Amino acid sequence: MGYARVSSKGQDLAGQVRALKAAECVRIYVEKIGTREKIRPEYNTALADLRPADTLTVTMLDRLGRNMIELIVSAQDLAERDHRLEILGGSLSGMYDPQGAGKVLFVLFAEMAEVEREFIHERTLIGLDTAAANGNHGGRPPAIDGDMLAVALRRRDAKESVTAIATHLGVGRSTLYRALAAYDEAAATTDVPRITALRAGPPDNRR
Repeated sequence: MGYARVSSKGQDLAGQVRALKAAECVRIYVEKIGTREKIRPEYNTALADLRPADTLTVTMLDRLGRNMIELIVSAQDLAERDHRLEILGGSLSGMYDPQGAGKVLFVLFAEMAEVEREFIHERTLIGLDTAAANGNHGGRPPAIDGDMLAVALRRRDAKESVTAIATHLGVGRSTLYRALAAYDEAAATTDVPRITALRAGPPDNRR
């Protein structure tokens, strides 16, 4: 399966499509979608159509995600479903099998996800300290750990409601509200960098 993407309606997908056809992709999913859009419908369709051991092909790694967090999540999606990733161009061109020799790329993204969770944890602790200094000693309930908070943040970025996220995580809405509030307070008062702020490769207008 091939996946081609640009971020602007004025950009041309033809070059990516030609390269994917030359790579003998049997089906190609294309979309023009900006960075402000949270959901990538064609990417999600491609992921749903892939079967175990199938390959998702992109022309460059940065076609797989518009920022670092999308790259991390996309790589995790492929690895969890036992799909291979083929990158046609760039310094990381090649075939990557999460169960084979190419699993090093998936290991790298797993490590980057762990770093992101550490940033989230650190910011949450800073938020708790700030709240305590302001006389609020409630703190973050232990029901929300770092992994759960990372999931909650990604789902909130995708415009899911707190009710839906809390149901997915199996926690109360008030518990989730407090965890998100502590994180947001920390994010507003600390200079700790977020991986999500990094761009994934060169901007789209280079192609």
